[in-house]
Amino acid sequence: MYRCFSTFVLLMLLTSVCAQDRVTLNGFIKDSLTGESVAGASIAVYGQSRGVASNQYGFYSLTLEAGEYLVQVSHVSYTGKVIKVSLQQDRSLNVELLSRSAQIGEVVVYSKKRDGNVKNAQMGRSDLSISQVKAIPAFMGEVDILKAIQLLPGVQSAGEGNAGFYVRGGGPDQNLIMLDDAVVYNTGHLFGFFSIFNGDAIKNVSLIKGGMPAQYGGRLSSVLDVSMKEGNMNTLQGEGGIGLIASRFSLQGPLKKDKSSFIVSARRTYIDALVKPFVNKNSSFYGSGYYFYDLNAKVNYRFSDKDRLYLSGYFGRDVFDFRNARRSFKTNIPWGNSTATLRWNHVFSRRMFANTTAVYNDYNFRFAASQENLEIGLNSGIRDMSIKTDFDYYPVPAHKLRFGGLLTFHKFIPNVVSGRQDSVVFSPNNEGAKYATETALYLQDDWEIGEKIKINYGLRWSNFTQTGPYMRYTRDANGNKTDSIYYSSLQKVKSYGGLEPRFTFRYALNDESSLKAAITRNYQYIHLVTNAGTTLPTDLWVPSTYLVRPQVSWLYAAGYFRNFANNTFETSLEVYYKDMQNQVEYKEGYTPSLADPEEEFVFGRGWSYGAELLINKTKGRWTGWVGYTLSWTWRRFPDLNEGLKYPARYDRRHDLSVVGNWELNRKWKMGAVFVYGTGNAVTLPERFYVINGVLTQEYSRLNQYRMKAYHRLDFSATYTPVPKKKRKISSQWVFSVYNLYSRLNPYFLYYDQEGSIAEGNLTITGKQVSLFPVLPSVTWNFKF
Repeated sequence: MYRCFSTFVLLMLLTSVCAQDRVTLNGFIKDSLTGESVAGASIAVYGQSRGVASNQYGFYSLTLEAGEYLVQVSHVSYTGKVIKVSLQQDRSLNVELLSRSAQIGEVVVYSKKRDGNVKNAQMGRSDLSISQVKAIPAFMGEVDILKAIQLLPGVQSAGEGNAGFYVRGGGPDQNLIMLDDAVVYNTGHLFGFFSIFNGDAIKNVSLIKGGMPAQYGGRLSSVLDVSMKEGNMNTLQGEGGIGLIASRFSLQGPLKKDKSSFIVSARRTYIDALVKPFVNKNSSFYGSGYYFYDLNAKVNYRFSDKDRLYLSGYFGRDVFDFRNARRSFKTNIPWGNSTATLRWNHVFSRRMFANTTAVYNDYNFRFAASQENLEIGLNSGIRDMSIKTDFDYYPVPAHKLRFGGLLTFHKFIPNVVSGRQDSVVFSPNNEGAKYATETALYLQDDWEIGEKIKINYGLRWSNFTQTGPYMRYTRDANGNKTDSIYYSSLQKVKSYGGLEPRFTFRYALNDESSLKAAITRNYQYIHLVTNAGTTLPTDLWVPSTYLVRPQVSWLYAAGYFRNFANNTFETSLEVYYKDMQNQVEYKEGYTPSLADPEEEFVFGRGWSYGAELLINKTKGRWTGWVGYTLSWTWRRFPDLNEGLKYPARYDRRHDLSVVGNWELNRKWKMGAVFVYGTGNAVTLPERFYVINGVLTQEYSRLNQYRMKAYHRLDFSATYTPVPKKKRKISSQWVFSVYNLYSRLNPYFLYYDQEGSIAEGNLTITGKQVSLFPVLPSVTWNFKF
């Protein structure tokens, strides 16, 4: 890695020497109405193919020979500009673009950069604007970015109404989900049926499922990068909505015009509050209920064109209360995420931009129950503190270099149980917390070799070290502890690491089509191990230790990309193969206990392969896409299923999504979604025996059977009144229907018993449980 960085330093020196007769134009691209930065804007010399794109914070840098130029600034969501620039020396140019949606009478709808899927070297990347997400029919009227990305090819849902997702055969823990650079460990409300992301606070969403750039790491399958709004820099603005199960409100505006802005967004369900008046105070269950809430906040301050500071945070909780007065029993189960992000942007030179980020994030699950004078509690979670620095360097238009580093301190809290009865306190021998440090360095280059060839290549070095305080035990053949070794604070227990090369390649066949290929290697050092019988969010995140090795994957992908009708239609066909080592599962017959869960793990291999087809209409009154995935996902564990390969629980042969949006006129917009998927793989009992009067069942091999296929149609209609006179407050009504034809999709299967063994009339019948029939909903949204 030292040689790589030495080579990089030499490259920067050489490019500086070669570019001494050139001048640099740099600046920021901003929204003219809100003052927010515009990421992904194209800045190029008019008539030339080469150019640069603004980064996440709107910064760009373009180095050219001295002269007179027409500089074209464009973005698919904004009206472009052509600016005459005299470049005799280095200069700055900040550009404001007018949003297309703000123009009266504009009905053309664009979803992304018009030819980006053909021109870019990046593979498997999907960018969704929040306006696209809001146009999709929503479950119970709640806009959900995680349910929106489940409609993309290669992404599968975790189940009926669930916000969890699987990407190209990977598990749910193999997705790196970030909110303003803070890792989110639990993304679901209401046991996963809603995501934690409030659409009113979100600016944009990017999903990378193949060809992961070197700046990202720590997961095998995908990156979901979610950015919050910065806050309107010019005027005070509010928006919100009232739905059947939740309400939300956001407020944003300037603290100091053109210098500082803020945004605060809150959401809460109110089923508990609506039901409470109808529950008799004498009822045994009075006081029971469930609700969730979340709060997003962000503030930023621009000190100058060279320095800007951002502070953002998220706080969310689910709270479940149950009361049974007759049995003197009550329980309280809160869980949720807390994150805080501090970012400093600094422009070191006209060609170098840096962002330094400090992050704190915490996920905690707590269970408390009491009955008469007995109290029991359980607590688990994970806590991180991170700091990282990223540099963007633009030596010449053909190269965009990015490099940086990361340092994270992890604290893993296992299931810690406590209790008391009267004055007696129970202190079981719980496993202690585990600590670890994670470091990474990376270097990548986006290199346009010519009009035909463009590559993105990089190298990431990562290291993960389990540290003290920690007590390591040695055991005999029967598992009994025989000796121990104590590690003091920050003392190394076990260390893992390695190089992660990343490479993507694009060859342009012509202006409308290209071929792409990608090879990436990834390490994953923390793991989410789930137990199929768990119904609460008690799944544990565990680190790599002296017993648990990191997961490692190689991903190979290739694709053909073609646009039609002046980029109105985007099409792509991608194929992939992914090999995954050191996969983690619980051993057969596992039951939760106070013992260290890593002693119950078994390890094996996984692999997946498939093809993904996308047809996407990006502009016009009709927009939407068709996504189809054909895939196979396998697992093989020496200690499971007799060592034979078996389909993973999220193996799905066919997965189809059809999304359509129609702008009928200025008042009415329609949306529809149809999804079809092969049924989930399940393990079922095949035979039942009666042994000594006890019914015993013999199970099939792992995931040998399939549930019925899943399919569903959703529909929505959005009505936006258009007053004759402009008003300060605007509103809209959203009518949506989930599962329009009331398909009873299987959620799980069970076997019911009737009769008795003694009477000889015992019958066993397999039954299906379905969750949601047709569900209509209505939401009123407002903005001022």
